[in-house]
Amino acid sequence: MRIAVSASAIAIVAGLVESSSSHSSSVFALRNSRFRLGPQQWVIVPYGGESTSPSHNDKNENEISPANESAKAKPTSSKILDSVSAGGAFHSDAAFIGTQTRAPLTRSPPYGSEENYRDPSLAVATNQHEETDTSNAMNDDSVENKKPLRAVPRKTGPLKILFLSSDTGGGHRASAEALANQFQRLFPGTTYDLFDIWTDVDSSWPYYTIKDTYKSFSATPWKWRTLYHVSNNAVYAKLADLHSYYMNEEKIFEKLEEYNPDVIVSVHPTMNYVPLFSTRKLAEKSGKDIPFFTVVTDFGSGHCTWFNKDVDKMYLASEPIKAIAQARGGVPDEKIVMSGLPIRYDFAKQADAMGDRTTPEGKAHQFKIREELKIDTNKRMVLVMGGGEGVGSLSDIVNEIYAKLRTQGVDATICVICGRNEKLKSDLETRCWDTVVSQSLKSYESLKSRLYTRLLKLHATRSRRIQLALDRAAARAEKGDVAGTPGNVDVVPLGFVKNMAEYMVAADVLVTKAGPGTIAEAAAVGLPIMVTSHLPGQEAGNVDIVLNGGFGDFCEDPETIALEIACWLQESHLLDDMSRNAMKVGHPHAAEEIALDIGETAHAWMERNAMNARTNNDTLCVSSCGFLIEHMSQGGAPVRL
Repeated sequence: MRIAVSASAIAIVAGLVESSSSHSSSVFALRNSRFRLGPQQWVIVPYGGESTSPSHNDKNENEISPANESAKAKPTSSKILDSVSAGGAFHSDAAFIGTQTRAPLTRSPPYGSEENYRDPSLAVATNQHEETDTSNAMNDDSVENKKPLRAVPRKTGPLKILFLSSDTGGGHRASAEALANQFQRLFPGTTYDLFDIWTDVDSSWPYYTIKDTYKSFSATPWKWRTLYHVSNNAVYAKLADLHSYYMNEEKIFEKLEEYNPDVIVSVHPTMNYVPLFSTRKLAEKSGKDIPFFTVVTDFGSGHCTWFNKDVDKMYLASEPIKAIAQARGGVPDEKIVMSGLPIRYDFAKQADAMGDRTTPEGKAHQFKIREELKIDTNKRMVLVMGGGEGVGSLSDIVNEIYAKLRTQGVDATICVICGRNEKLKSDLETRCWDTVVSQSLKSYESLKSRLYTRLLKLHATRSRRIQLALDRAAARAEKGDVAGTPGNVDVVPLGFVKNMAEYMVAADVLVTKAGPGTIAEAAAVGLPIMVTSHLPGQEAGNVDIVLNGGFGDFCEDPETIALEIACWLQESHLLDDMSRNAMKVGHPHAAEEIALDIGETAHAWMERNAMNARTNNDTLCVSSCGFLIEHMSQGGAPVRL
């Protein structure tokens, strides 16, 4: 009986060894091996630790590609190897444990550096955003060199995604939903949820007031300016992190544990420290590693709380944001992906369909969209937006644009997005426009370039070509060169619209506040922008993006706004130049590329978690069998298997 039990135990061990290694010559150190159970497993390796090349029949999807041979983990002479320490830069690189292969934890870009990997079928968002065909790579900033990378994910299984966001402005939720749409498109069956860590839990004061505080302060510029600049420093951020940790971390942890996501994506600046700590804590408890990504939804400038260098990867929209991330947050290059700002998929489809709006094909597509929207195709089109609430001096701006286009003989349609402002919409529908024209000012002095205006805008100024056009308009006005026939102008007030991409394609000029999402959407379809207002600090950098990019201007005075818009609409070559500049800044497929990159990385982590779980089970079984063999060999009593 004892012999039979011993033989059975030996057969079990032999079977385990056979299944875990293709090499029958591998000898496992059963008696002298030690096992430490938990999220980081000690596992058995052959004596000597040398990894031999697998046979031809052992090749599988985890085999290391020649393109990344240099990134392969080096063999070790240690008898025990920490299961999270080995592996290359790719999630397909094997982490060698004896003669077994296992997917490693990927904390670097999922396909390594661009220098050693150029597989077009697996292309994702990269730091340089280059073409996958590098043989004809261009070094300039032409529109052709920024075509989207058309990639198909290798792994298309569903993901369970948790977005961290708050409704402090519409941009955070819009970015999360744009990404969620792409996750569900690229990884069918994916589910997601939006979690506000301050209001969805029973948080303490002042955290549960964050939405009301935002509405109050953003409506009063001096309050917002004070709050932004006082809090935008390392000392304040550290104190806020410590306070929020001691007051709310346990509640946040409980929610994360309850949801149990495969991946966490933060799209809010106040949700990158305590949630990351809770995520790592959850991984230690469950043995399941969860990747944590930050998608910065600001364009030209960002608060210091965005930039936590310990996240697994950070997606940025511009070089100014990258400079801040590295200077203020110390975020290393290998964790940064220059992706552009995630915007709605409708803009990617329209950008692909239209191409360059300055070409005959682009103009034909714009003509088609105008017909579908029932907008006069023989007129210019100005799109005016005031944000989701329809706030600000929108009414005065519309009045001045109407008056200046009429007096300068420009035929145009002015589409006004009023948002929730039903009063403004009703007023525009019944307004007496002849009275508006008679009351409008007619001074062109504000268009001229003056020394004091340049001194007030040392950080950025309008492009030279735009300024020259404005100087010509002012000179014509001084000579009394005005239109003999008034322009045919009509105003179309609109509430909320769901087809914003179509309206931006139909427009020749966009008049809007400096919201990062709106600027990114306009740039994606090559639309020139007139920025009329911005939140101090937070949105100031977005103005610089427009001015330095040469595809628009910033002005707060309604009359000057109207004069400049009228000038632009009469200079076709100027509009074309601004449109091409906008397309250089735009990234219509940013959401798709970010989702693809995160999804591939998340699947790599899930594979690693699954393999670690199998390794854990095998280790327990081998350990038990090893104990049984030693027990039986020393004359111990038979044990029931």
